Amino acid sequence: CFEQRRVMGKGGMSQGEGSKVEEENMAAWLVGLNTLKIQPFPLPSLGPHDVRVRMKAVGICGSDVHYLKTMRCADFIVKEPMVIGHECAGIIEEVGEEVKHLVVGDRVALEPGISCWRCNLCKEGRYNLCPEMKFFATPPVHGSLANQVVHPADLCFKLPENVSLEEGAMCEPLSVGVHACRRAEVGPETNVLVMGAGPIGLVTMLAARAFGVPRIVIVDVDDNRLSVAKQLGADGIVKVTTSLENLEVDVVGVFRYKNTWPLCLEFLTSGKIDVKPLITHRFGFSQKEVEDAFETSARGSNAIKVMFNL
Repeated sequence: CFEQRRVMGKGGMSQGEGSKVEEENMAAWLVGLNTLKIQPFPLPSLGPHDVRVRMKAVGICGSDVHYLKTMRCADFIVKEPMVIGHECAGIIEEVGEEVKHLVVGDRVALEPGISCWRCNLCKEGRYNLCPEMKFFATPPVHGSLANQVVHPADLCFKLPENVSLEEGAMCEPLSVGVHACRRAEVGPETNVLVMGAGPIGLVTMLAARAFGVPRIVIVDVDDNRLSVAKQLGADGIVKVTTSLENLEVDVVGVFRYKNTWPLCLEFLTSGKIDVKPLITHRFGFSQKEVEDAFETSARGSNAIKVMFNL
């Protein structure tokens, strides 16, 4: 249960009758197993290098669903109420005094992880592995399914005019595919097999094509997702079972991503990647719609990417 906070004016005084009352910031809180509640979400003060962003598009990730259904994702455990969501884009409403590259009204996609920039991994440029990473909606850090958030300006990327806010929000899952292609060193002389035609498998397929891969085969256990993969340009689709034996593979791990937003936006702007067909369901930001959206995403079936329009 969260106490409703009274809106205060400058100097901590209540705003008088007839004056403009500021809108209370609301967010979708994960408050318990299978329980989401839209509750007040007080914002931190704006630092000199921060921006305040009004969220316009937020996608649901598989990790969000895991947190809802099990209160954990791998070793990350939800121990207290947490605002959910991390795939997001919005419009700048306020900038810190030291922010020079963004102005009020800019449309931006947000990279959700704030690294320390002091550890050895950060200094080596592998900031995605920072042990002190503060990542949207990864306990105990709050996420971005809210009316507004405050975020470092250097992690907000201005959207080109021909890239929509929904496409901006899709830069986060697309970044996983881009990072995977970089790690696998794919290119025009590489054929690619993608294991799984869920959202990440599909964006990895799209990224591989943008990297110049000539032939891509994708496998899954679900006919519908394989059909979508075929429509999106897979050269071959294979339905498999979970009882396959003797696939000899070398595994290179991928954890999040690094320095991917500029390339993602370049791919979207140029038309080398079209993520719009992946967005299969859209919902508004009401209590019922939040619940319905997560249930739709959790069911899978014909849902690929479920998007909130705030």
